[in-house]
Amino acid sequence: MNESREAAERRARNRFIVMSALRLGGVAMVLASLLLLNGVIPLPRVVGWVGLVIGLCDIFIVPQVLARAWRTPVP
Repeated sequence: MNESREAAERRARNRFIVMSALRLGGVAMVLASLLLLNGVIPLPRVVGWVGLVIGLCDIFIVPQVLARAWRTPVP
């Protein structure tokens, strides 16, 4: 695949933005879950635990999965 250097840089920048946004969203979810677990937000505690697990996955697992998928060449 012959793509220009500018297109490759644009694609890399967009992928970096997506991964950063996912991590930031995960951090926001973890913080909201901690507020919920401390009783600041009036919702059931199970919602806080589920949000905490999902937020941690967004921070640590999802960006690695995306990076691996984007690294693999498409046939």
